[in-house]
Amino acid sequence: MRIGWSQEHPSTRQDQGKGREVGIEVGGILGLVILIADIWAIVNIFGSSASVGSKVLWIVIVLVLPVIGLILWWLMGPRSR
Repeated sequence: MRIGWSQEHPSTRQDQGKGREVGIEVGGILGLVILIADIWAIVNIFGSSASVGSKVLWIVIVLVLPVIGLILWWLMGPRSR
């Protein structure tokens, strides 16, 4: 007999996986929101009056660092015309 260990097989537990479903839904929705925000930022970067090099740099930053790049662009990036 093991002390502190459940003798049930993990696949027989009734509550297994219930918390994971909520986590997947929240993560999926959050990921979708970030994707939409990044696309919006890239469209605005294209429409800005910044130089081509600056636009390319900002787009790369937003694509490589989706959340941080979006925040940086929002604070310091070029604005649309």
